[in-house]
Parts: sequence; C-alpha cells; structure tokens
Amino acid sequence: MTERHAAPVGYRIEAALADGLAAWILHDDAADVHATWVPEAGMLGASLVHHGDEHLWQGAGVGAYAEARTFMGIPFLHPWANRLDHFGYSVGPAEVVLDPASPLLLLDEHGLPIHGVLNASHRWSVLTTDAGADGARLVAGLDFDDPALLTVFPFPHRLEMEVRLSAGALQVGIGLTATGDTAVPVAFGFHPYLQLPGASRGDWEVMFPVRRQALLDDRNLPTGQHQAVAPITGPIGERTWDDCFDRLEHPARFTLSGSGATVQIDFAHGYPVAQIFAPPGQEYVCVEPMTAPVNSLSGSGRALAWVRPGQRHIASFRIDFQRN
Repeated sequence: MTERHAAPVGYRIEAALADGLAAWILHDDAADVHATWVPEAGMLGASLVHHGDEHLWQGAGVGAYAEARTFMGIPFLHPWANRLDHFGYSVGPAEVVLDPASPLLLLDEHGLPIHGVLNASHRWSVLTTDAGADGARLVAGLDFDDPALLTVFPFPHRLEMEVRLSAGALQVGIGLTATGDTAVPVAFGFHPYLQLPGASRGDWEVMFPVRRQALLDDRNLPTGQHQAVAPITGPIGERTWDDCFDRLEHPARFTLSGSGATVQIDFAHGYPVAQIFAPPGQEYVCVEPMTAPVNSLSGSGRALAWVRPGQRHIASFRIDFQRN
C-alpha cells in the first residue's frame, strides 16, 4: 500500500476514521471538494462535500451501513444491481440456486435478493493512494474467488475500483478482469444518494436524459415491455420514482439543481441503464449507473456484456458541481 504522498497545493489525500472504520479523504482544496471513501465497508462512498455542503445522504451513518447494510452515500452493487426475480438464476453455462438464509444476501421488501453480495464487504484491499498535479487518487482491489462468493456467482474475477478527485469533479471507475477459465457476465452498478442541502426536494429542478422505460410489475421487476419516454425535466414537485430506463441520450448527463447549486452525474463509460429512485418522504434522489437492466442474470444473458477469460471490462461515472 502506498502511503500519503506530498502533493502540490490543491490536491491531497489523508487517512481518517469514519465511525471507527479506516477511511481515506480525497481533497481538491482549490475547488473546495472533499470525498471520503471507506474501503473496509464495501468501498463505500461516504461523503462528498462541496463548499461545506454535504451532497450525499447520510442515512443512519457509516457504522450502520457496515453492520446492517443500511444504505447511504454511494454503495457498490455487485454482482447484480437491483433485484433478481427469485432465489436463483440461469445465465450462460451457470445454473445457480441461492440460499435464502445466506448472510451474503440482502433482501428487499418483497423478500427478493437485491444489490448483490458485496454490500459493506471487508474484502477490499487498498492498493494505491496518491496525490499529484492531476488530482488525488485511491485504488482498491478485491478478488472474487472465495468459495462462499463463488457459491452465489460462480465466475472468478478481480475488481479494481479507482476513485479520483480532479478539477472539482469525482470520477469512479471499475475494472473487472475475468481470472478463471469462463467468461463473466457484467450486471453491477452504483447507488448514489444525492442531496441538495438548503432546498426542499420538491423545489429541485432535474434533467434526466432518458429515452425508453422498462415497465415493471408490482415487485419492481421488468415485465419485458417498454415504452418510449421524453427526457424528464423541470421541478420535482410531488413526483416520485423507482423506475428503470434502458435507453439513454448520449452523453448521459443527469442534473439536479436547487438552492443555488447544481450536481451533475455523467455516465461516462459502460453504463447504458439508469435506475431513478426517489421515494416519498425523502430528501434525496438516486441516479443509479447500471451496466445492465434489472434482473438481467435471470434470463438468457443477451442483455449482458461478457468479459472473456483474461480480458478486462471498464466502466466509469463522474459527479461534478456548479454554483448557480
């Protein structure tokens, strides 16, 4: 592991604690943006502060996420994002039966497996921390080859996540390398809980560059039907969402504006699908970058990207800010 490096004025990275867990804080002092990441809690993005304002919903805190997987911040969802339709799936050569009692599984309100098995995982290892003229950077890796993990997703691979803060923007990249002798299906995503302090969510203005919606049933699972939609714009008002959009404009840049600030999340590479989650009674909006539609493992696999043995798949998204 590379320890903290000297850096030009503007970019720094420092070790810290978040609810007693080892964390790293990336600083862009010139832009006054500061990002906290917690490797031993599943590489959780725990904080993203711009001009003193926290732009990630904190929920019950890092400790609760680490202990009970109570979501907050920016969790990583792997090897599937959102729901499966039952305790098992058939994809490529694999027929997988999941144990409902497995402590690896997280269940939704309908009792279905949701958001993969790496939530709050302590398996990540920090590989590099550095800061230089082009930004502050944290890189961590995880080998998905443990027998318990392969029971739920029998495709050996290695993950590397790079978090970079540069020019006032946060970029999160994932590389997935197939390390076994079989190809790996790609269905991961992230769940950023974005907030705009100082303004009620109903007053926020949004622009979501969506073009097609996957229709969902009463368990929030795709029915196989779709409808064309126009981009979602204007004040949120009373609108709520828990919707999957599997066709986006390019570039796919989603914006939230309010109280004199704008947060933009840009699906830079490898995320053709977005889940928008904004439930009633909450002051956040989740714009979720997804590599595949909901429940893609429980099908033919035609909607999935596959990583051949020895090959690497890369995806990234970016969050930046403007003052209005």
